[in-house]
Amino acid sequence: MSAPDNPEALTDELKDQRIAELEAENERLRKIRDALIVRVESGSAHKPEPYAAFEHSVVLAEQVRERTDALNQAMDELKGSNKALNRAREEAETTRQRLSDAIESIADGFVLFDHQHRLIQSNTRFRSYWRQAGLEPPAPGTSIVDVKTQALTSGLILEEHGHPDSEGVVFLLSNDRWVQMTERPTREGGLVVLYSDITDVKNSEMARRIKALEESERWIRVVTDHVPALIAYVGADMTVQFCNKVYEAWYGRNGETPLGKSLEEVHSSEFYRRLLPQVEQTLAGNSVTFEFEETGEAGDVRYMLRSYVPNYDEEGVITGFFVLIRDITDRRKTALALEQAYDNLERRVKERTAALTGLNNQLRQEITERAAVEARLRDAKLEAERANLSKTKFLAAVSHDLLQPLNAARLFTSALLEQSFGARAEGLVRSVSRSLDDVENLLGTLVDISKLDAGVIKPDVTAFDLRDLLNNIAREFRQMAVAEGLELDFVSSSAVVESDSQLLARILRNFLTNAIRYTGSGRILFGCRRRADHVLLQVWDTGPGIPEDKLTEIFQEFKRARPAGSQPDKGLGLGLAIVDKISRMLGHEVRVSSIEGKGSVFSVRVPLGRLQPRLPGTDDKPLASLDSGLDGARIWVIDNDLAICKGMLTLLEGWDCQVITAVSLADLERQLNPAESPVDLILADYHLDHDETGVDVVASINERRQYPAPVIMITANYTNELKQHIRGLGYSLMNKPVKPLKLRSMLSHLINGSGRIRR
Repeated sequence: MSAPDNPEALTDELKDQRIAELEAENERLRKIRDALIVRVESGSAHKPEPYAAFEHSVVLAEQVRERTDALNQAMDELKGSNKALNRAREEAETTRQRLSDAIESIADGFVLFDHQHRLIQSNTRFRSYWRQAGLEPPAPGTSIVDVKTQALTSGLILEEHGHPDSEGVVFLLSNDRWVQMTERPTREGGLVVLYSDITDVKNSEMARRIKALEESERWIRVVTDHVPALIAYVGADMTVQFCNKVYEAWYGRNGETPLGKSLEEVHSSEFYRRLLPQVEQTLAGNSVTFEFEETGEAGDVRYMLRSYVPNYDEEGVITGFFVLIRDITDRRKTALALEQAYDNLERRVKERTAALTGLNNQLRQEITERAAVEARLRDAKLEAERANLSKTKFLAAVSHDLLQPLNAARLFTSALLEQSFGARAEGLVRSVSRSLDDVENLLGTLVDISKLDAGVIKPDVTAFDLRDLLNNIAREFRQMAVAEGLELDFVSSSAVVESDSQLLARILRNFLTNAIRYTGSGRILFGCRRRADHVLLQVWDTGPGIPEDKLTEIFQEFKRARPAGSQPDKGLGLGLAIVDKISRMLGHEVRVSSIEGKGSVFSVRVPLGRLQPRLPGTDDKPLASLDSGLDGARIWVIDNDLAICKGMLTLLEGWDCQVITAVSLADLERQLNPAESPVDLILADYHLDHDETGVDVVASINERRQYPAPVIMITANYTNELKQHIRGLGYSLMNKPVKPLKLRSMLSHLINGSGRIRR
């Protein structure tokens, strides 16, 4: 709020100006009147005609009367103006008094500055701030700069806090009161400054902050005390300033808390000397993680994984470090158990290898390579332990090496099965093939469960017709059921669903595998039931059933509900665990119901979908018949594994193919000219040596050729990203281990079925 510099002086000046104007007007009228009277009196001396003299006197009298009336009216207006001026003076005085009273009644300190920012007026509240500090308040006329300087230098203001987003500046006064200063400009260019006492607000805010900090500290304490790890904070002076209950329980010797003690007091002298290099490295600004073996107060030995992280203050100075200690004893025991399991696996492989030594030199070489791969696996396992990798990630990482020797063995046995060695040798070869099937299924299951746990497999959800999927699975398992003396009934469906066809097929295959495995006699029903917005794909069996308390347990890893008197199977108890993981990934509900002695039913609920319209010419072409001869087809095989190259050479030559094998592009170039030599198809492994891929090699070959050769890319990588990448390049894709029948079908399709001219 603004006020004039001197309202009384302004009113008197206006009044005097108006009076002077009226007096000047009155004097002028008086002169006119006197002039008229003199003229009339002087005119009579000429003695005009009587009528003219009379007429002239009447006119003069009328003019005098009009002037007199105007003068009287002016005098009346002057009196009215005087009264108005008196009222204005009284109202201004009243307003000034009210303004002064209002300023004094304000609870905040009030200061008014003029357009030159000099003090005009202040209230008692503002002056009390100075008097309480034993200072004389600023006098009128003091500039605002001098007022601020005097407040700071005299000690009236102890602290000043300002923020761009806040309304004003906050001061802490010498009497421990907090005031907030806000400034408002006046119309004349002056300034109104208010000082609001916010001590209570500050105290309330401080109380809330203290309470919030206490609550935050309580939650931190609750969280850290329930974390199954040892957590502590060590200051730069090497004393334990914070620890959770787990840390206190482990290092609290003789019931004493480690809080406030130095690390040298908490640990034994020998153990402290072992820790000191890592502590010094942390205080130098490096985060360190290391593993130590420790002995508890009760004498139990534990393996601890320690992590030290430095803590910096606002100026970048290290004030201490955080300590996180995890007990990895169980992990170490698991690693040792895994190592023992691999040792047992090695023993079993050697025993089986001894039984097959009479087959041929190539098979013995493959077994030797398998032993070498297993040795590499053991080395990889030890390396994984040092890097603290889990068993699941380890299996997922070496899946390619696991499938390489199996792929080679599969090719060799398939080639042998097409040769005539006599009934005894053929039986041995078939036994080897079945054994490889068992190893392939076991390793495939382990790799699948590890990839599911590691998140490597990503669902490729699309809308598709169930008919082909169900028909193919039914044909596949009908032969297995007949071999076991069972009857498999199948009900097909043409429903369109939204799912990943390969992962859904894996669920159904595991259902059927379990049904055939545990059903001694009777029948199995495979089909689906359509509902409003979904379909139920079901497998019914007449097996021994599952106890009700085992219905949930069977979906856990390595858990099997084996009925009394049933034959032991070769499974690992991972089939339904894989079903559970895949169904969770796809969002499909899986249910099981069973009656002991009568049978079980497994169901998976799949949502209905809608097919996207096909573009013209995108219909899948049927594969060529398996009986289609390859008729001297020229095939290049590129694989960094010599055993696979030899196995593929033997298998393809048995199909009347002309085969060139190479372990790299350079090896192929040494044998022929890739740009000019005729070729009908290239078989390439995706993973080659020296960080080279089959995609790179094939691209280099086809860039040189006038007509690019068709390609089949072989890999142990099952990810959707790689699948989409290979298909985007226009190549065909096969996963390891390669199925010979599927390989021959694909070769016939690409070489003969597509009508491609051989070059």
